[in-house]
Amino acid sequence: MSKLILITGGQRSGKSSYAEKLVLSLSDFPVYMATAHIWDDEFKARVDKHKERRGPQWTNIEEEFYLSRHSLKNRVVLIDCLTLWATNFFFRDGVEHEVEFTLKALKEEFQKLLQQDATYIVVTNEIGLGGTSSNAAQRHFTDLLGWLNQYVASLSDEVIFMVSGIPLKIK
Repeated sequence: MSKLILITGGQRSGKSSYAEKLVLSLSDFPVYMATAHIWDDEFKARVDKHKERRGPQWTNIEEEFYLSRHSLKNRVVLIDCLTLWATNFFFRDGVEHEVEFTLKALKEEFQKLLQQDATYIVVTNEIGLGGTSSNAAQRHFTDLLGWLNQYVASLSDEVIFMVSGIPLKIK
């Protein structure tokens, strides 16, 4: 049976480093599933910094869309992160896609992933804690991620909210 832990919080709240430590406490040879698409040199530098933190015990998988196509049975898997994964679907082929269509596709793929018995630690961002954006695409994406986060949290065994590097257990 799968176990699902969601780790959420704001940018630079300590989500990824907390998740990495948690995963390493559960497995000597975990899987790191990176969902990022590299847009530019600055973002590549961020990704490289994440990679530098991980040692050779990690199995690294880079997957922008179909998380379920990888064999993960009986592994401890860190998925970093839902926000970037949702971005990939939302702006697929350089076009903003409709929120409900995108949410349905994300949910279907996530359900396929969970059919593999594994322990999943999933990182996401809380991007809707501030004001409402004047940009329509940003408002739509905030809605999408908020609903995706609610969906994954509803399936999760545990939910951790990170604040200034401090984990708060929500569920």
